[in-house]
Amino acid sequence: MSGAGKTVAMQSFEDLGYFCVDNMPPALLPKFWELVKESGKVSKIALVIDLRSHAFYDEIIDMLAGIENTAFVTTKILFLDATDAELVSRYKETRRSHPLAMEGRLMDGIQKERKLLTELRNRAQIVVDTTELSPRQLREKLFVTFKTSTHSSFHIEVMSFGFKYGLPIDADIVMDVRFLPNPYYVPEFRDKTGMDKPVYDYVMDQPAAQSFYDQFYGMLKTIMPAYQKEGKTSVTIAIGCTGGQHRSVAFAERIGKAFADDYAVDITHRDVNKRKATVNRS
Repeated sequence: MSGAGKTVAMQSFEDLGYFCVDNMPPALLPKFWELVKESGKVSKIALVIDLRSHAFYDEIIDMLAGIENTAFVTTKILFLDATDAELVSRYKETRRSHPLAMEGRLMDGIQKERKLLTELRNRAQIVVDTTELSPRQLREKLFVTFKTSTHSSFHIEVMSFGFKYGLPIDADIVMDVRFLPNPYYVPEFRDKTGMDKPVYDYVMDQPAAQSFYDQFYGMLKTIMPAYQKEGKTSVTIAIGCTGGQHRSVAFAERIGKAFADDYAVDITHRDVNKRKATVNRS
């Protein structure tokens, strides 16, 4: 049903790794299947249809029958529904027009759509009533129902950076490690990075380093499940020092590797190769 959560569903399927197609005209479907078979790279597809496709509605049933008779694909129909009162409330809130009531009463459009979709609803293997569901709850329900991988779609990005080059605008959590002694001032470390073992050990052997790591990592371990529960697919943790070459790199490596046993983790070092001379290094 229009207004029952199609946009949230499509975004959820995209985050689950599905190739999503929105309102494809049924006549194009045979060619689409040919391209999918030839590519050999697409294994999960979500075809998203609502009554914006009403011009093709008579073809939709035939399209579904054609899909079900295709030997190389296994299909499921997911139908999103909600009560009339809730659909009216959502349309009033967004001030959008119903696709079947562009110039008439909203309720007339909803009732007409419900009648048209009766057969599709009856054929659906999965019907989700979103009346009482928040977008986050709908997303969580779809993740549980359609997740095919044993690995969570949630992943952690751990990034090191230099404050002198600016804050990363995509960071969810930012931590400053400039309180630790700077290896830049140790001549043999100046041209190395926190990925080199002597520099890494120098940073981690500082008296405050282990205590800070224990507390920071402990906090992160506590809040990551809460981020997952709220429906986030990724969290970016940015750790900064002055130039983004030594202290932040060492801590990003340690934090990232600590999380790698439980989560998918990417470790990046934004400024590790930037070496601009500066008069004042703090």
